[in-house]
Amino acid sequence: MADWTTDDAEDLYRIQRWGDGYFGIGADGNLLALPNVGEHEVPIALRDVVDELREQNVQFPVVMRFHDILKNRVRQLNEAFAEAIAEYEFQAPYRGVYPIKVNQMREVVDEIVEAGRPYHYGLEAGSKSELLAVLQYDTGEEALTICNGYKDEDFLRLALLGRKLGRKVVVVIEKFSEIEPLLRLAAEMDVQPVIGLRIKMRVKTEGRWSKSSGDLAKFGLTTSEILNAIVLIQERGYGDAIRLLHFHIGSQLSDIRFVREAVQEAARIYARLVKRGIPLAYLDIGGGLAVDYDGSQSSGHSSMNYTMSDYANGVVSGVKQICDLEAVPHPTLVSESGRAITAHHSCVVMQVVGEIVNDANPIGIEPVDGEHIIVTNMRDLLVNLAEDQNYQDVYNETTLLMEDALSAFKLGILGLEELARSETIYWRLIRAVTQGLKEEEFVSEDLRHIESPLHSQYLCNFSLFQSAADIWAIQQILPVAPISRLNEAPSRNCTLADITCDSDGHIVQFIGEQGSQATLPLHNLVKGENYYLGLFLTGAYQDVIGDMHNLFGRLNEAHIFCDPEDPTGFYIEEYVSGSSAGQVLEVMQYNPLAMARQVKAMVDRTVARGQLRSREGVKLVDFYEACLGNYTYLRQPASNGAP
Repeated sequence: MADWTTDDAEDLYRIQRWGDGYFGIGADGNLLALPNVGEHEVPIALRDVVDELREQNVQFPVVMRFHDILKNRVRQLNEAFAEAIAEYEFQAPYRGVYPIKVNQMREVVDEIVEAGRPYHYGLEAGSKSELLAVLQYDTGEEALTICNGYKDEDFLRLALLGRKLGRKVVVVIEKFSEIEPLLRLAAEMDVQPVIGLRIKMRVKTEGRWSKSSGDLAKFGLTTSEILNAIVLIQERGYGDAIRLLHFHIGSQLSDIRFVREAVQEAARIYARLVKRGIPLAYLDIGGGLAVDYDGSQSSGHSSMNYTMSDYANGVVSGVKQICDLEAVPHPTLVSESGRAITAHHSCVVMQVVGEIVNDANPIGIEPVDGEHIIVTNMRDLLVNLAEDQNYQDVYNETTLLMEDALSAFKLGILGLEELARSETIYWRLIRAVTQGLKEEEFVSEDLRHIESPLHSQYLCNFSLFQSAADIWAIQQILPVAPISRLNEAPSRNCTLADITCDSDGHIVQFIGEQGSQATLPLHNLVKGENYYLGLFLTGAYQDVIGDMHNLFGRLNEAHIFCDPEDPTGFYIEEYVSGSSAGQVLEVMQYNPLAMARQVKAMVDRTVARGQLRSREGVKLVDFYEACLGNYTYLRQPASNGAP
């Protein structure tokens, strides 16, 4: 593969396809971030960011946040709706909101609020804690604050507090029993609420979030409940407060037809309610705008068969058609896109710290006097391999002999060293069969997966459960690619293992030509050189749903901005330290100070017994205390640990 080029790397890793223009490959083989798509593009080499962080003694893994991507995504979404509204001569504006549940990090919300200000872009909260965060932002007079989720009286009071402050806070009724306390509190606080009604949609989607609509949906009112709710609200004198109709049919809607069907149904309900005299002004289509995680541009669960412009056009044209047919005014359109706004801006960069292979340290296989006939037969099979060999026969005999060796060992017939020689010969035979099959025109079903046990596992300094929980929980595909050496042909087929003490802590599903594949081609590890991988599209949910399995905490973060005047094209605006061991222990109700005192007391007793020198005891206590303050992940080694 001497003629390997960066075009080949693009075909392999599909960086531009899943990157949606925000990532690419430089001529020198470095992976680039291109945060300002469609504007003044400034390429940033992720390897340059790594080098700068290492110069500052920042430990890896690191979350890299490209805040210019956040701003670009907000602009793209709002302009897509503005263009669709102009094209279809829609008679009302778009007023989107960002649902902070997707990523509540303050720095993320700050950037979205600032970028959204010219578009009157608002925020959505689904809990009391989220509403507390949302209310402290000045999003502007025209921007909406949408309150979703189940609500107690404190939640409702907070929403009405926002109304007291002049905010357009919309309380979306998720269940019928929320109406009475809302109206009672509104009267008590002497404030006019803005009420939204969420309806259970009949449209059925496919995939992981299909239960967001239909009879079994967790949230929303049936058609009967909607009508009864309106009567109740009107009887209490708050009929003028009903201003918004809301629906949500699921996250990551990969097929545009579900969006169009849902818009048709919701627009018809909206129009019929308006014709009954209900003063609705907003139609909230919820979330669902997808992200093409695998770059296949398909209706697969990890992809999408439409663009952001297609989405906006479908919503605007669909609502306009129904409203015009029903002769009702066009509503102000609201969407709650979170995944599509945040996914691209964040990636996890992790170092490969070692390689795990089944036959990494083989034993010698030379003949030994008195060895068992099973070992002799396996060696003879290996020695007598020929180019014209029937590899199916070789594979069958190899597996049978290995099974015999294991059985003989269990019965005490085969010794430990003989078993080790059998294993070594077995792996050499499997490798030989695998190599020979590459020249075969037809490979049987039995042999198609023979190479799987030979794949390398690259050990990566990160926790899957902290940084990419969706890979483990719902088998979500997230793109993985080297951040350098993309102008070199990869020579290893790998899976990735994290450093947790959990066999589920691995990545065994990657982007492939037919949707997904079980391994990822990567470069060989070179002793003395650091090899880094990027785990991409982690900005939606992964930042906030990760857990502390094995007490691995939050990652170090680098907040990166474009700078056309800088030779590297960027500057690191802020570095945020990840969790220390002491901090994660405190979450689990340990007291690090008390722990250090207890260890010191044990050391002092050991010194008093004469089993430890005082100077050494002081050093051990200092080391223990330093570990409490250190990063929870593996400390940066001098080399990548490759043999």
